[in-house]
Amino acid sequence: MPRRNIHEDDPLEDFTAREITLLNITKTVLVAGAGPAVIVMPEMPGISPPVARFARWVRDAGFSVYMPSLFGRDGAVARSDEAAIVFQRACVSAEFRAFAANQSSPVTQWLRALARLAHEESGGPGVGAIGMCFTGNFALTMMLEPAMLAPVLSQPSLPLNDPAGIEIAPEEIQAVAQRMQEEDLTVLAYRFKGDRFCTAERFAAYAEALGDRFVERVLPDSAANPEVSPFFAKHIASPHSVVTAHLIDEEGQPTIAARNEILAFFRHRLAGR
Repeated sequence: MPRRNIHEDDPLEDFTAREITLLNITKTVLVAGAGPAVIVMPEMPGISPPVARFARWVRDAGFSVYMPSLFGRDGAVARSDEAAIVFQRACVSAEFRAFAANQSSPVTQWLRALARLAHEESGGPGVGAIGMCFTGNFALTMMLEPAMLAPVLSQPSLPLNDPAGIEIAPEEIQAVAQRMQEEDLTVLAYRFKGDRFCTAERFAAYAEALGDRFVERVLPDSAANPEVSPFFAKHIASPHSVVTAHLIDEEGQPTIAARNEILAFFRHRLAGR
């Protein structure tokens, strides 16, 4: 894949923008590639150039990428003022539960329907998904959809007001845990050690709920890329986005190792490779 400047707006010309209506709700989904489907959910404040770069890595690994536009301006660099407004709007949106532990965001129902559609269109044994930051937990809730086989949580940050909380209803996490045990499935989860939005307490809560089905990876803060967009520099101010904004795109880097592990996880679960 040719390198692009992630500090410039991305035209996303190699994705097809589809208007997809599910459960009477229409959203734009950027689609590319061929093979079993992987849902790539954007982090705050949207489908930024680093998020699109990760989606291309998934595509080039042999998968159909479905990347729903959930907030923000698609392809835009995360500029400070614009991104802050996107964040504020998402926090009060009825689609998300930004400040509620033990509840699932309503948008996860639409995402589960998207997983069903992606499986029907792309084939294979099932679907993978990765959520990041604001969407970080959604891939776990999507495990209520039988087609979902490979969930990845990257720096799950909700609820914002409870460092030890997890953003999923109790009966749903119990159902997910039971399914993982019965079908011998696991969830991969990533965070930086010093992340103040995705804390050790949150990972401990996931581990308590899922046991050894929750496979966590904690990267040292020194592995984070210090060259980030204005929004991250001003409002995040800690290592946070493992495979996007804070990834160092050089072989041998811990963030590249995390990316490679995620791609291998998708191959194992979805392509038998």
